[in-house]
Order: sequence, then C-alpha cells, then structure tokens
Amino acid sequence: MFTMGPAILFCPADRPERYAKAADRADAVILDLEDAVAPADRASARQAVIDNPLDPERTIVRVNPLGTEDHALDMAALQRTGYATIMLAKSENADAIAGLGGYGVVALCETALGVLAAPDIARTGNVVALMWGAEDLLASLGGTSSRNAGGTYRDVARQARSQVLLAAGAYGKTAIDSVYVDIPDLDGLAAEAEDAVACGFGAKAVIHPSQIPVIRAAYLPSEAAVADAAALLEAARTEPGVFRFRGKMVDGPLIKHAEQTLRRAGLAG
Repeated sequence: MFTMGPAILFCPADRPERYAKAADRADAVILDLEDAVAPADRASARQAVIDNPLDPERTIVRVNPLGTEDHALDMAALQRTGYATIMLAKSENADAIAGLGGYGVVALCETALGVLAAPDIARTGNVVALMWGAEDLLASLGGTSSRNAGGTYRDVARQARSQVLLAAGAYGKTAIDSVYVDIPDLDGLAAEAEDAVACGFGAKAVIHPSQIPVIRAAYLPSEAAVADAAALLEAARTEPGVFRFRGKMVDGPLIKHAEQTLRRAGLAG
C-alpha cells in the first residue's frame, strides 16, 4: 500500500543518481517520465526506472497522458518494476483511468477538461489521490501565467484548486496541492502550505529538497495545538452533544478538526 506523506518530491526519471537522495529526504518520491524529461531522453529514463528500484510504498511514477505513444511505453516499462502507484499526467477521462486497474492512480487534473471531470475521476475505484496543476491548466486555456504579479493565484487557478480539493474530499481521496515554482521564496511557500493544510490538502508536491522542511513544518501542529486538541477530545468523551470548552462552543465539526490535528501530528512527526 502506498504511503502518502506531506512532502512529495518530483525527481526527473532520467537522473537516477538523484533517486536515493530524493527518497532519503522526502516523504514520497515522484519519478517523472513526463515534463521533467526531454522526449529524446525518455527511453533511457524508463530504463533508469527499471534499473534503480526504490521502495514501492513510497514511490509514484508519473507517466505520460493516455493515448500517447509515450504512455504505452511507460506502462510497458512499469511492468518490469515493482511499482504499483502511478501519477497520470493530464487526467481527463474517468472510464479510461478505470482501465488502469492494476495500478493505484494519482490523477493529475491539469487541463480545463480534467478539472471539470474531477468529480467523476475522484469516484473511480483505482484513483487513490487527485492533484491539480496550475501552469498546464492555464496553458490549456490559452493563458500565460497562473499567478498575479504579487505571487497569489489568479481566480481561475484558485477555482480549479478548490474544485479538485472538493472532488477528492467528496469521495474520500487524498488531495495533493500543486508545486510552488519560486524555489528561493520559502516564505511564500510556507504561506501557501499553511493554507493547504487549513483547507484540507493531504500533501503538497515539491520540486526542490529545500522546500521539504517548509512543508513538513506547515503540516506538523504546534505542541500547544496538539495539547489543546487532545484536551478537547478528552472532554468530548463525557459530553453528550454540544458543549462549552475553554470559552468556545464545541460541536461535531470542531471535534473533527481536533481529530485531524492529532492525525497530522502523527503523520508529520
């Protein structure tokens, strides 16, 4: 079974010398056979994936879109490995994804059609998680940038992010937040990661090892937050319904928030 951690690191599949370092630093690794690899280098990248195995429980292989020659070659190469989880680039068709039943699928919704199809994709049995992609989405719309000059997402990107998150949550699948491409801007990354945690994203993808500690810090609740959550849940054990706790009214949703805090403490810790 694949183990989802808060910080998932992309690693170009044609750089096998980076595989072990990526696996050592991140909670999970995405070996990328798509955008990170030039078309001329994909054959050697597939061979590198075969020849340099990582832990299948902590590794995803991003494959090229369905219907492409590269996708067929990617899947043929995977049959020679122990990997059972793939990330499908430009996921758009739920029925076609269901046909990949031998693999757990992280559906990457990064086109207008993919975002609109996110609910159907999320209910597909072999889909284990959904991720959204900002720049490919804007490119599919004829746009030029997903972010404003100040670094915040444009409205269309924010809508896509929310739609993929809602689709994943509706069907009990993990939602993965998109990458933050401004590598030196760790403050901006921290703010975005904290928002991802608050919204309910189960993980965030990263493109550089320096981003991993920032993501883990965002997902790890403070000691005070953990103590408060534990105390609230202990109080809830003796209360039959809505009750007052440290000046606040507590009901079902706040109890779930406390449970999520303790769950994140266990995962990120």
